[in-house]
This record gives sequence, C-alpha cells and structure tokens, in this order.
Amino acid sequence: MVLCQEKADGGTLLLDEVAEMHPAVQAKFLRVLEEGTFRRVGGKAEIQVDVRVVAATNQDPETAVRDGKLRADLFYRLHVFPITIPPLRDRPDDIPVLAEAFLHDAAARNGRAVTAIAPAALQRLQGYAWPGNVRELRNVIERAVLLAEGPAIDTPHLPAGLSVSEKIADAVVPSVTLPLGITIDEAEKTLILQSLQLAGHNKTRAAAILGINVKTLHNKLARYQTSGVLGATDGA
Repeated sequence: MVLCQEKADGGTLLLDEVAEMHPAVQAKFLRVLEEGTFRRVGGKAEIQVDVRVVAATNQDPETAVRDGKLRADLFYRLHVFPITIPPLRDRPDDIPVLAEAFLHDAAARNGRAVTAIAPAALQRLQGYAWPGNVRELRNVIERAVLLAEGPAIDTPHLPAGLSVSEKIADAVVPSVTLPLGITIDEAEKTLILQSLQLAGHNKTRAAAILGINVKTLHNKLARYQTSGVLGATDGA
C-alpha cells in the first residue's frame, strides 16, 4: 500500500474492493487521506503525497459500514463524489462494447484469429443476467475465443447455462389473459407490449423473452407507433 501511494504521487490511486481492506490498513489509509503524508515501512521520515483516490466496492458501502466491514470515518472521507454503476444486467446496451473489447484482448493474448461475435451469440449475451457482472462476461468471452474454430464467436461457444431464463428467474412474471374473440394481431400486440414492459422497455431483452430477433421487434413497435398504440416515449 505504501509503495502504491508513493508511485501514485501526482496521479490517481484506485482502491478496488475497499470494504475488504483489513481494519488496521483502513485506519492507516485514513491517516494518509487526512494528513497527505505517510511513512515507509521501518522509516521515520514523513513523505508528502498528492494523490487522487478512487475507491470501488461491489457491496453497498453503507451496509458495509453497518456490518463493521468498512470504517465509518473512512467511508465519509471517501464519500465525496459517489458514482453508482448499475449491474451489467441493467445495462445490456453496454455489453456489445465490452464484449468486443474483451474479445480483441483475449484473441491477442492467446494468439487466436477471432475478430467478431455472431448476432445470435450477441443476443444471448444481452439476454443473460450476469450475476458475476463484468468479470463473468470477460471470462465467458475468453472461453469462447479459445473454443471458436473460425473468425467469429457463435452460440455453440457460449456456456450452456447462458440464457434469458436466468434474467427473469427471480422475477414475478405476470400472466396474460386474452379474451375470447381477440384477433391474432391483437393477441400478438398484447404479448409484445407486456413483454416490453416486463423488460423495462429494453428492446433487446424483450426480444429475447419473446423469442424473436430485435429487428422484428423494432418493426412491430414502429407499426404500433404509427397506428397510435404507443405513446411518444413507449418505443424508446
């Protein structure tokens, strides 16, 4: 920790999983934050540092404080400009960008000529819950790169359990009652709109729930928008 502080002088120090830091280390680091100085191990001289600190944790920090894992004084000292990043399952639009970056990195490190992700594989990636968050996505992409025999990752290269059912397993899925006499078009429209609502208006997720591709869903929603079924923001 001391070496990191000294090397980060004039720059930025990232503390990952700050709530897992030993209590004694938390106390010492709080002193560094308060006074802007530290001592090398075995040293007596106070060394001045000017460091921007970014602290990260996958736990709710206030819960960590209540549970005694994170010192309250350190939490309040770090809690100057909090940024909450939603879990990956709540931002599926980020998945293509992250997956492509992980793909190029894994391909370069492993000497593999894999350069793309097939649309069907990408749709499955965007429909999964990602309980392991970004780290799990990175591992899945690296595995797929190693398994791919051609230039693209496809669904056979993804783990068998990677499916949309994981995303909605814990959700209360409402039932849909269709009255007798309803037309097929009206029934389809009802299912699509309710699936879209269940998916939080995320079209990729709704398409995965319905078992159709995103382009088909876009076309149907555009038709409903034209006919006045959707409001100005419902199709966003």
